[in-house]
Amino acid sequence: MKKKVCIIGAEIDLGAHFRGVKLGPDAIRHTHLIPELKELGYEVEDLGNLTSNSPKDPGAENLKYYDDVLKFSRRLARKTSEVMKEGAFPLVLGGDHSVGIGALAGASDEKIPLGAIFFDAHPDFNTPESTMTGNIHGMGTAISVGKGEKTRVNIRGFSPKLSERNTVLIGIRDIDPEERKLVAASKMTVFTMSRIDRMGIDLVMEEAIRIASDGTERVHMSFDMDVLDPREAPAVGYSINGGLTFREARLAMEMLNESDLISSIDLSEINTTLDIQNKTAIIAAELLCFLFGKKY
Repeated sequence: MKKKVCIIGAEIDLGAHFRGVKLGPDAIRHTHLIPELKELGYEVEDLGNLTSNSPKDPGAENLKYYDDVLKFSRRLARKTSEVMKEGAFPLVLGGDHSVGIGALAGASDEKIPLGAIFFDAHPDFNTPESTMTGNIHGMGTAISVGKGEKTRVNIRGFSPKLSERNTVLIGIRDIDPEERKLVAASKMTVFTMSRIDRMGIDLVMEEAIRIASDGTERVHMSFDMDVLDPREAPAVGYSINGGLTFREARLAMEMLNESDLISSIDLSEINTTLDIQNKTAIIAAELLCFLFGKKY
């Protein structure tokens, strides 16, 4: 991995149903993350937080806070792209998982094929027509592969940001009825928790790395903390039982480090109002350290 890591805080909770998740970036900063990255040999630059406004009117029921999330995503994409152009590694800390839209847009390049590995309890493959909530954090994957009207998918002037065949979803265990049809019709590779239980996380990661890197030059990792079991990470807005254990997630991060493929990261969905002694933020920091090369 590149030796300079730039931390970008993404203070936004408009893509989610519950408030409080915009405090996630600072919760992670108050862990051992930055000192440990420095101990691992990285130069770390904290670029501070991008902050969303707080509109009172959510707008359309099937696209809540759409204009505001889109504006924020464009700002985040510009900042992430600047970091990439400087030859550094962008580490985006959310915020709700709509931060993945801007982070992925900024990490992508129209001329450089990009793959992606999503760790998430949900596919986030809804459209305005399929959504049950209208929350945009449930649409990020669909937007990144180019599903939707132009203003949503053409951030930075091109679409798609990544190909479906190089898109891997890991830890899925909660899918909306219409969303399920869209996922089934896609070319993405989906490892549900049932498949992980049957295969084991090591074989799943071997396949994920192979698929995401096939014909690509960069691989983005998007990590929604609700992929973990709620006993491991209690501070998420939509907790679903039966998620990854810390040990499984740690091995996944170690294998990604060994692959030397990951070129950018977004990590999201730490709702500090639900946390217990900052436990979820500490777990997030620990997993990031393993991704950057920490060993037991």
